[in-house]
Amino acid sequence: MMSELTKFTIAEARDKLRAGDVTSTELTQACLSEIDRADALGAFVHKTPEIALQQAAAADARIQGGAENPMCGVPIGIKDLFCTQGVPSQAASRILEGFKPEYESTVTTQLWQAGAIMLGKLNMDEFAMGSSNETSCYGNVVNPWRRGNDETQLTPGGSSGGSASAVAADLCLAATGTDTGGSIRQPAAFTGITGLKPTYGRCSRWGIVAFASSLDQAGPMTKTVRDAAIMLRAMAGHDPKDSTSADLPVPDFEAAITGDIRGRTIGIPKEYRMEGMPAEIEKLWSDGADMLRDAGAKIVDISLPHTKYALPAYYVIAPAEASSNLARYDGVRFGRRAKLAEGDGITEMYEKTRAEGFGAEVQRRVMIGTYVLSAGFYDAYYNRARKVRTLIKRDFEDAFDDGVDAILTPATPSAAFGLGEMADADPVQMYLNDVFTVTVNLAGLPGISVPAGLDGQGLPLGLQLIGRPWEEGDLLNIAQTVENAAGFVAKPSRWW
Repeated sequence: MMSELTKFTIAEARDKLRAGDVTSTELTQACLSEIDRADALGAFVHKTPEIALQQAAAADARIQGGAENPMCGVPIGIKDLFCTQGVPSQAASRILEGFKPEYESTVTTQLWQAGAIMLGKLNMDEFAMGSSNETSCYGNVVNPWRRGNDETQLTPGGSSGGSASAVAADLCLAATGTDTGGSIRQPAAFTGITGLKPTYGRCSRWGIVAFASSLDQAGPMTKTVRDAAIMLRAMAGHDPKDSTSADLPVPDFEAAITGDIRGRTIGIPKEYRMEGMPAEIEKLWSDGADMLRDAGAKIVDISLPHTKYALPAYYVIAPAEASSNLARYDGVRFGRRAKLAEGDGITEMYEKTRAEGFGAEVQRRVMIGTYVLSAGFYDAYYNRARKVRTLIKRDFEDAFDDGVDAILTPATPSAAFGLGEMADADPVQMYLNDVFTVTVNLAGLPGISVPAGLDGQGLPLGLQLIGRPWEEGDLLNIAQTVENAAGFVAKPSRWW
């Protein structure tokens, strides 16, 4: 019975908690025991059972007192990129070993105020740099899904791989993720869950370890579209501590899910038909268009002509911002400091600390970023990439100006691949995983990945919907239509 409780969606838990059918303490204990049994997945890296049970007891008291917040009493996992007071917050990097912040990120503060429960911190790619969760100092996260009876360990995607794996395996009811170039949507697609990247500025970035400040955005990773709506409302809102956070009211996103999309126009961008796209992804995409058409939406072909420049522009802008954001990790004030030899000065301390503390992918991106920002190359690379970014944003604006309400694309170019399968490949092969997702970050738009089918090996595949800025409610409503029509209810069979 206990493990049945962890299968609840947020919406189901809310109703059962309000009805008195279950307590938050019971729900939390069920999750904690599932987490302890699932170490083989590598999803939870800092467990916080004492905090969880304290918060659950407080939530039970609030619910008895008539608390209305739908997140009250709901146990969730937190990506290790969010600073949580007194709890290790390492961004999965050795350089932040032992760092326990004295403050709480704005997003987690809002979740705790809503009454949500922290089960612990979730594994991720180091500093959120990766698409397979293989760059973490904690080791790999394993996808709960397998190819039929094949025991090959698969990637859950990245960088929010721990969040995706934990939600898919029912270790928690939902989790926070962050998305800089697809880090919520790609792992959601690989694990058969829903992942929402809100409009840039919808959620505060304060207290979230920065990767690329003009691209990063926190969002919910949940079992259903409705859950994403409920959780986003608790996470979103204006924060004076983050100058990029939007001073806009937060609507009731769940109320926007009416199930009626008649008269909506959905664009299908021809540039996303990539060479060598697997037939299964192609079919999923056209099936998705049919589902929306059957629900009364109008499907139109559109062009986003600058799409082909998105990946190169992203892999200039993101590393450039990362090289500047990661300069603060120097071994001086917090985190790891390398052991120094006699006569070593401050330069040696920086060099040795960073060589020990940063993994290979982070070092690669910091070097790329420093290079593209250096005096002789600034205009050739960084400034040019910024101009391309403006053109990509304008492509989307033109489509929306022409009456398109949302854009339908695949979420990923393939289903989950095996851990280690890309290890010897050119790093660019790994970067190609983000081909459908990075445009959305470059343009600051909301995007959602919804599980819509299984491939021939029984692995989940996701569809992505891209919405107008600040129209997450409308986007969620359209996504709900896909969820209803696809009827995706498959779960990984338990091996862990």
